[in-house]
Amino acid sequence: MPAEKLPPRFGFVNYAEIWNGRLAMIGIVIGLSTELLTGQGILVQMGLG
Repeated sequence: MPAEKLPPRFGFVNYAEIWNGRLAMIGIVIGLSTELLTGQGILVQMGLG
């Protein structure tokens, strides 16, 4: 496929939004896991609470 025919992979396109959702889910799981392991809330861990 020539370079001119490739679909964009940035901005508000499905490809970017799918990866954004996946990374957000991973971040939530990591945040909740560290909250369970340390006993401190996410905001306290970031220094905001």
